[in-house]
Amino acid sequence: MKLPLRARITAWYFAVLALAFASLAWISDLGFQRSIETTVNDASRASLESIQIVLVNNSSSGAQKVKDELKELAGLWAAGALLEVSDGDGRIIFQSSPFQKPFSPLPEVEKQEVSFLTTNLDSLQYRIAMRKVVIGAQTYRVRAAIPTEPFDQALDRFRIILQETLPVLVILASLAGYWLSGRALAPVREIIKTSQGIGVHNLAGRLAIPRANDELRRLSETLNDMLSRIEASVKRVTQFTADASHDLRTPIALIRTSAEVALRRSRTEAEYREALSQILASSEEATHLIENLLTLARADAGAADLHIESIDLVPHCKKIAEDAGILTAAKGIQFTQQLPANPVRISADPGEIDRLLLIVLENAVKYTPPGGRIEMNLSNGSSQARIEICDTGIGISEKDLPHIFERFYRADQARSREPGGSGLGLAIARWIVQMHGGSIEARSVVHEGSTFRISLPVAHEN
Repeated sequence: MKLPLRARITAWYFAVLALAFASLAWISDLGFQRSIETTVNDASRASLESIQIVLVNNSSSGAQKVKDELKELAGLWAAGALLEVSDGDGRIIFQSSPFQKPFSPLPEVEKQEVSFLTTNLDSLQYRIAMRKVVIGAQTYRVRAAIPTEPFDQALDRFRIILQETLPVLVILASLAGYWLSGRALAPVREIIKTSQGIGVHNLAGRLAIPRANDELRRLSETLNDMLSRIEASVKRVTQFTADASHDLRTPIALIRTSAEVALRRSRTEAEYREALSQILASSEEATHLIENLLTLARADAGAADLHIESIDLVPHCKKIAEDAGILTAAKGIQFTQQLPANPVRISADPGEIDRLLLIVLENAVKYTPPGGRIEMNLSNGSSQARIEICDTGIGISEKDLPHIFERFYRADQARSREPGGSGLGLAIARWIVQMHGGSIEARSVVHEGSTFRISLPVAHEN
C-alpha cells in the first residue's frame, strides 16, 4: 500500500537530510583528522629545526656541549614531546626522558629531507619526524616525537558528539518537515474539497486562488480554466441536444401530419402525390440531419474511413460551381468563379472534398440576400492549394466569428433565423479539412460579407 503524499514527502526529506548530515559528519571527521595531522607535522618539523640550530651552533664545541644544549632545549618543549640525536655510527648522543633506550625498532634515518612516522612508544602513540643532518664532516640522525593522544581524545569526543546529536537533529528536522508539508499541502486539501462539490449540475463552482504565485496557484488557475471549458462545452451540448431535437421533431411532425391528413378520406391522385412529396421532402431533411450527426459521431470515435487518392481540384471546383450556380440563380445571386488553367493536384478523398466545397458554398448562398454576389477562387502555391469563397451576405459578428466552426455553437439570432440548416455544416467542413492536413479560416464584416479560405497541401509527384 502506497503511503500518503505527506508521508512520502517526509520520508524523502528524512532520507535526504540523513544523507546530508552523514556526509557532513564524514567530511568534518576527515577534515579534523587532516587538521590534526597537519598540526602535529608542523610541530614535529619545528622541533627538528630547533634541534638542527642547536647542532649547527654547538657541534664544534664538543659532544658534551651539544648534549647540554639539547637537554636545555628538551626542557623547554611541551610535556610529552621527545627527541633523540645519534651520530653517524648510530651511537646515542642525547635522548630525552623518560626513555632510556633509542626509539626502536624504527627505520634508519638516511635522508636529509624530513620524513614522518606514526607509532607507539611505551603504549602511547607518537608522531615522529626524522631527518639526517650533515654539519661539516659530522653526521647526525635526529628524531623528534610529538604525542598524538590529546588530539586523538579530541577527535573521539568530536565523533561522540556527532553520533549523539546528528540522529536527534535528523528526527527533529523530519518532524518539522512533516509539519511544514502539512502546511504546504493544505491548499491541495482545499482544492480536493472544492472539487468534490463540483458536478454536472454545479459547474459554476470555482477553486479559490492562493495568494502566493507558485505551482498551486497555477494549478488552481488551470483547473478553473478547465472547469470553464467544461461548463461551456456542457452548455453547448445541452443547447445542441435541444436544437437537434427541435430540428428532428419538425420534419417528423410534418411526415406524420401529412400522412394523417392523407389517410382521413379518399383523395385524388394529385393530392396523394402532393402529400407524398411533402413526406419525401421532410424525410430528406431528417435524413440529412441524421447523416451529419453520424458523421460527427464517427469523427469523434476515429472511425471515419477516407479513401485518399491523387485528385485534380479544378474539375471538382467546376462540378460544385455548377450545383452552386443553380442555387444562386434561383435566389437571384450573381455567382462567378476563377479557376487556373493548369491542374491543382492534392491527395484527398474526392467525395469529402466535394462535400466540403458544397457546405461552404451553401452557407454563402444561405446568408447572401438576393442581388448579392458570391465568388469562388482557386490558386496553386508551392506547398498549399488555396480556395477562397467570398460573399456579400449579412456577415458574422466579431463575437461569433471565433466559434462558427464549433459544432455546438449557435450564432446570433440574425443568422439563426435563416431556414434550412442544422448548424453542423461548418463543423463538418473543419473536420474534413483537418483530416486532409489543411486549415480553414473565415474573415467577415457585418452587413458587408464573409470570406472563407481553405488551404490544402498539394501533392508532389516524384
